[in-house]
Amino acid sequence: MNATPAVADDLIVIGKIYSVHGVRGEVKVYSFTDPTENLLQYKTWTLKREGSVKQVELVSGRGSDKFLVAKLKGLDDREEARLLAGYEICVPRNLFPELTDGEYYWYQLEGLKVIDQLGQLFGKIDHLLETGANDVMVVKPCAGSLDDRERLLPYTKQCVLAVDLEAGEMKVEWDADF
Repeated sequence: MNATPAVADDLIVIGKIYSVHGVRGEVKVYSFTDPTENLLQYKTWTLKREGSVKQVELVSGRGSDKFLVAKLKGLDDREEARLLAGYEICVPRNLFPELTDGEYYWYQLEGLKVIDQLGQLFGKIDHLLETGANDVMVVKPCAGSLDDRERLLPYTKQCVLAVDLEAGEMKVEWDADF
């Protein structure tokens, strides 16, 4: 493991190490990618936790029922692996595959102002949740918001009318009283 990270700018969190697996230094990983195994395509990870940053190399990985198991270069001891629990797994944004028009990564949507069809500002997208049926945007109030309510809006074609990344806005069809 290398204590010096790769380029620290533009890192995107794609998963988190949450425990150890077995006695040979493997770690259990929760993946934020879809499908979850896509996390294993990135061979160099930058790990971040509470100001600590380190770079590691993925040797191998495999899926399990509810998590991924990863073997990192130079990590052969269960107790040493336990020290990595809680680290976020990050990769540079420029390694992400190109998307087609109308497709967005979650990190691109986070921070966008959400405005309804009447021009009312609901707030900004704080984060998104995966629910199974559809993704859900958590919209928190910001300066100039209609009110101080947090809203949960579905990320569906029926709700999202337009996304303008350059303007930092998303237009939605949603009743302000919901």
